[in-house]
Amino acid sequence: MKVSINLTQALELCLAGTPLSIDEALALDNNTKDSTDALCDAADAIRRRHKGNTIHTCSIINARSGRCSEDCKWCAQSSHHHTGIEEYDCISEEEMLATYRDNDAHGVNRFSLVTSGRRVPPSQIQRFCCLFRKAGKSGSMKLCASMGLLDKDQLQKLYNAGVRRYHCNLETSDDYFPSLCSTHSQAEKLATIAAAIEVGMEVCVGGIIGMGENMRQRLRLAEQARLAGAVSIPVNILSPIPGTPLQDTPPLSDEEIIRTVALMRFIAPECTLHFAGGRARLSPKTVSRMLRGGVNGALVGNMLTTIGNNIDQDLELFRESGYSL
Repeated sequence: MKVSINLTQALELCLAGTPLSIDEALALDNNTKDSTDALCDAADAIRRRHKGNTIHTCSIINARSGRCSEDCKWCAQSSHHHTGIEEYDCISEEEMLATYRDNDAHGVNRFSLVTSGRRVPPSQIQRFCCLFRKAGKSGSMKLCASMGLLDKDQLQKLYNAGVRRYHCNLETSDDYFPSLCSTHSQAEKLATIAAAIEVGMEVCVGGIIGMGENMRQRLRLAEQARLAGAVSIPVNILSPIPGTPLQDTPPLSDEEIIRTVALMRFIAPECTLHFAGGRARLSPKTVSRMLRGGVNGALVGNMLTTIGNNIDQDLELFRESGYSL
């Protein structure tokens, strides 16, 4: 049966905390093709109702690089691809603390160690726990981790070391993921997410848009993240990396990206929607529109294997867009 919903109806539902279904969001997408600004204004109203005017910022550091056994088609870290990425097992304490202190001095809210590989080997988990403990004694930023498909015991060790949020992206919708990665499944990701929640962590669950998926699949990603218990949904825009199977993927238009994120706000009205990797390719006008169109979080600084943004410039843009830090 064909679903029909207009912008006023959709806004009333989401202001009350009721997410749209995927079919409703797709109908809304179709009904607002000629009024992107109105769609974004409504998404912004939902954001203000549920999340206020505070921007949520986080920074990440590549704590273990390269030699990944997984075959994710988008990723520079995979040993299946030839990208020339730097390879190392563990970042030095000195480099980690310098990055932590710099971000803390800028008022960034969260700091995460991100590692390559299917999961951090059990023999190395204590090494990273020591880094987290050092960071926790060096400033006020909250600690996050993104270390692959960990089990409950490993997650408990991270929690005991001060980590309070775990990041595990679903990357794309459940029906599209198998075409992009064959070495692990979304079911394994969801098991890690559930285990992180079980040990007391919040979870951050998002993905990448622009990998050849359609709008339904993007909205399904947001729905899956919400249903998995995500408090934050990072939205990355594909930065095609030479040497990966997606290196020649045509980019999404700015308009498509703006509309995708606005519609995700209707799917997940009470989650933080996080600008993540890839936004450096967007025009300042597009970024400003998205900050007033559903987004209320941002990854700042360098973005692992892609070029990031200057923190001071980011913070000024957030202030200009009406956010408090």
